[in-house]
Amino acid sequence: MVTRRDFLKLSGAAAGTAALAATGAVASSGSTSKLDPARVGVLTDLTLCIGCRRCEWACAQQNQLPYGPLESCDDQSLLANARRPDAEHYTVINRYPAPTWREQPLDVKVQCMHCEHPACVSACIVGALEKNPMGPVTYDPWKCIGCRYCMVACPFQIPAYEYHNALTPKVMKCTMCPERTLEKQQLPACAEICPREAILFGRRDELLELAHERLSQHPDRYHPEVYGEHEVGGTSWLLIADRPVTECGIPELSDQSPAALTETIQHGIFRGFSGPLMIFGLLSVLMKSSTDRRRREDWDGEDQRDGEDKHG
Repeated sequence: MVTRRDFLKLSGAAAGTAALAATGAVASSGSTSKLDPARVGVLTDLTLCIGCRRCEWACAQQNQLPYGPLESCDDQSLLANARRPDAEHYTVINRYPAPTWREQPLDVKVQCMHCEHPACVSACIVGALEKNPMGPVTYDPWKCIGCRYCMVACPFQIPAYEYHNALTPKVMKCTMCPERTLEKQQLPACAEICPREAILFGRRDELLELAHERLSQHPDRYHPEVYGEHEVGGTSWLLIADRPVTECGIPELSDQSPAALTETIQHGIFRGFSGPLMIFGLLSVLMKSSTDRRRREDWDGEDQRDGEDKHG
């Protein structure tokens, strides 16, 4: 049996050890990921999108998500109501009515924005989400423990969870097709199929230059802003449109990444499994202490019986 005093002593020792380990983890991890100057990104020119939903179909096919025949994308009725990416749709198209000065409605593609300093990565306590130095925010389901902190942390409310999958649920979101873009130097599936080239893939710095060039050359066509250039510290997925995209379901966010507030605390506790190690370490010490105490009690009992036998 472990007394309350023993427990407090052991808890203090284990907590102190874990705190030292956590401090080392923070120091070694750094406050932000190192990004490659040549990192890639995607620019969506929403003025060119026609709501054909081919990108939804190609994304589902690429990621083994449910999809029907390509002709099913011709159903425009889904554009009438705003949708969010979910466990079976990494990207969706939403349609917003035309303003009085424009004839055409605005179709808005929604997916993971692949933040430069992602809050989801900062919130993940086991490193299942990772910001690749080349741009994409990727996911390793083998590491995931299903805590869903990433869903809470994401300022765009993008990660979805496979609630219907009872045995091996995963967090589901766009990954920018790294198996295509990084490994094979191909376009993301959505960009490859887009008939209007509304989705452009390339180096982020070059896409920013192109976006600003379009804004300056066609001020009558574009709202003078590249969304994602500065929001939440910058994103790898950029948007330009004929109006502020914050009028079309995209959140208005500050230039400060939420990760700056969460990563020091979160990584200080959990990075490198220091949190779970603290728990397992404490349990191991308690079990050993309890076992040693039982052994001493058994030995004391045997000595007592031997003494009784001798005097008997």
